[in-house]
Amino acid sequence: MEDKKKGEDIKEKKEDYVEISVGKHLGKVRKNPWIASTLVLGLLVLGLLIFGNGGGTTGNVVTAEEAGQKVVAFINSNPDLAGEVSVVSSEQDGQFYKVVINYDGQNVPVYTTLDGGSLVNKVADLNEQPLPAQPSQPEQTEVPKSDRPKVELFIWSYCPYGVQAQGPLAEVVSLLSENADFEAVMYHDGHGAYETQQNKIQACIQKLDPENYWNYAAGFVENIYPKCGSSRDIECDKTESISLMDSLGIDSASVMSCVESEGAGLLSASVERAQSNGVQGSPTLLINGVKANVARNAEAFKTAVCSAFNEAPAECSETLSSSAAAQAGNC
Repeated sequence: MEDKKKGEDIKEKKEDYVEISVGKHLGKVRKNPWIASTLVLGLLVLGLLIFGNGGGTTGNVVTAEEAGQKVVAFINSNPDLAGEVSVVSSEQDGQFYKVVINYDGQNVPVYTTLDGGSLVNKVADLNEQPLPAQPSQPEQTEVPKSDRPKVELFIWSYCPYGVQAQGPLAEVVSLLSENADFEAVMYHDGHGAYETQQNKIQACIQKLDPENYWNYAAGFVENIYPKCGSSRDIECDKTESISLMDSLGIDSASVMSCVESEGAGLLSASVERAQSNGVQGSPTLLINGVKANVARNAEAFKTAVCSAFNEAPAECSETLSSSAAAQAGNC
């Protein structure tokens, strides 16, 4: 009888400790965003252990969107994990769903089983090519001036954060293309074959028809990314890309031939450029070779570019959209 009571006391103390720890760590997350990802993921997994979720892999596959809503519903159903939460993106990543949630203003990636029943730690794929190590470079805050600024946007074509930057920058290009040089550098393909293909397509368009590239980029952001990014279908990417190129007067046959013959080489050159410039994530904006940390909207990009002229052109007086992207982050 005494042993039973002692066991109950230990269990009660363990439960009290878990509840106190959860509250304590949530406080730390709100004060220190740098530890948000690790702690929130830990708290979510801990929450599964405390409250139960009937997890495991049942074989009943749900959609990526449903998995994302399950994560949100789980957080909202547990007071110790409560906070302002929303789904930023959800997509299949190998044998799991990667769900990026915005938790109290911070983007946090978590992974679920395909049945949406369990949260898991991401299993490393030993066959997946990791990003190459990047040389460390000191942060620079002042962009040097020139008569004709060079603007480079380093992105992955299907990175949602890169897309957030590519659309607004296309507006700036339409305003300042006569006065500055703009280029999108597709330097990594972490999402798979469909992203590799799109990276090659965009690299080849810039090689063969640079004047039309930013019109294509704007169309990609508006139409192709929402459609093919969710399906992750390489045929969708190819079909929609050819259709967009044809509508803009771009020679799609020549571009697709370039993809086959020169695409790999163009992407290798982009990887080398990213490494030599110390690029750490998508998107990274360089102006005259220096990283520019600005808000992801057309007006902020325009202001940054215009500040890099020795003598700013009259077009810089025009006001563009200052609507900020919904969330900031990097791939």
